[in-house]
Amino acid sequence: MAVLFHRYMERPWFPRLLLFLCIVAVGTWMGLENSLLGRALLPAIGSTTGEEAGFIPRLLIAIELGIIIILNVAVIRLLPFRMQILVVWLELLAGFLLFFYSFDLTYQYIWDRLGLLLIGTAVTIYVSAAAIIVSSILALVAALARLSKSGPAFAIATYYISFFRGTPLLVQVFLIYTGLPQVGLVLDAVPAGILALSLCYGAYMAEIFRAGIQGVPSGQSEAAAALGLRKATIFRKIVFPQAMRLVVPPTGNQFIAMLKDSSLVSFMGVMELFNVARIQARTEFKFFEMLITAAVFYWVVSIVFETIQARIEAHYGKGVRA
Repeated sequence: MAVLFHRYMERPWFPRLLLFLCIVAVGTWMGLENSLLGRALLPAIGSTTGEEAGFIPRLLIAIELGIIIILNVAVIRLLPFRMQILVVWLELLAGFLLFFYSFDLTYQYIWDRLGLLLIGTAVTIYVSAAAIIVSSILALVAALARLSKSGPAFAIATYYISFFRGTPLLVQVFLIYTGLPQVGLVLDAVPAGILALSLCYGAYMAEIFRAGIQGVPSGQSEAAAALGLRKATIFRKIVFPQAMRLVVPPTGNQFIAMLKDSSLVSFMGVMELFNVARIQARTEFKFFEMLITAAVFYWVVSIVFETIQARIEAHYGKGVRA
């Protein structure tokens, strides 16, 4: 059976048939007759209303949708590769906008609060940027302690990494913001949020730094030691620059993830993007308007930093190879 399936998968029509059947099955199950897309497809099956549509109308609408998607994919495949990417992105973006438009949203309400959301976005970026700097320092120290031959240093590093990787970030947020005051250490919301994110992501990034350092061939360190260089000099001038080539890409990914996890510091009262959106949504119960707008803001910021990350990786890679 597996051999037969693999043989059919090599034929160009078989994956398209599977995609078509999946679209028909999912479309029939979801019942698209009352959606914006379903209403646009209704006239083709001789109907003008999707109210209380039975199984057959649902099936016909799903078949229409499947045919359209299959034909669309076939046409796009005729374009150059970069053009295929651009067209698919534009189609997916148009689909997202249509989904957004299909809800009866109060767009003026969103527009009137864009300024507050922009301020919240700035706070989100500030908290995340500060936290990624602190967490990088913590990660480097923890990684070096993890690789050292000192028992106490190794024990402290592994304990720190195990605890903060093994407990939820939300629990850590409450421990820092509400637990530390019980022992006399009171932090404002923003410093507490930065500390929570830094400790959590520092533990994850410590393993990234450790893997990057260990990824540098040991022969280079041994050759440098044979020339009489000190360990600190070997690490600073030979090991660390090469390790950064391996560390930078996953560190950028961690920063983008931190942008989204920074929403958890809203429980501390930090007026970041999610907290601003939630507060504004409560005033007139416009939760969908505010939350989906906040999601778009997060998405746009992530795209910007993904682009910056790609440029840094390309530039840094060239610098290391040079």
